[in-house]
Amino acid sequence: MSQANAHEIIVEIAYALPHKQMIIPVRVHEGANAETAILASGIINKFPEIDLSNSKIGIFGRLCKPDTVLRDMDRVEIYRALIADPKEVRRQRAAEGKVMKKGGGDAALET
Repeated sequence: MSQANAHEIIVEIAYALPHKQMIIPVRVHEGANAETAILASGIINKFPEIDLSNSKIGIFGRLCKPDTVLRDMDRVEIYRALIADPKEVRRQRAAEGKVMKKGGGDAALET
């Protein structure tokens, strides 16, 4: 790092929709928190449906709070609400006699 950037870190902000994903690298001051990095990334302008007051966030798949201090090369992930309860979906599949294959979906029944 150059002397001018000695007190900055680089983090990534990630958000995904079913058919579109975005990871934005952003440079923030050392000691910045997750919320600051998300706002600095401009991702909310690209995905206006993001509501930080209701969205859960995490760092590398582990939930965190908006005031969590970031480290260099962290990836902050913004999570969307689930559209279906995974447990309920499994119950429905079991009741219908469907078999899941690895990776989800319906497996072809062998006869």
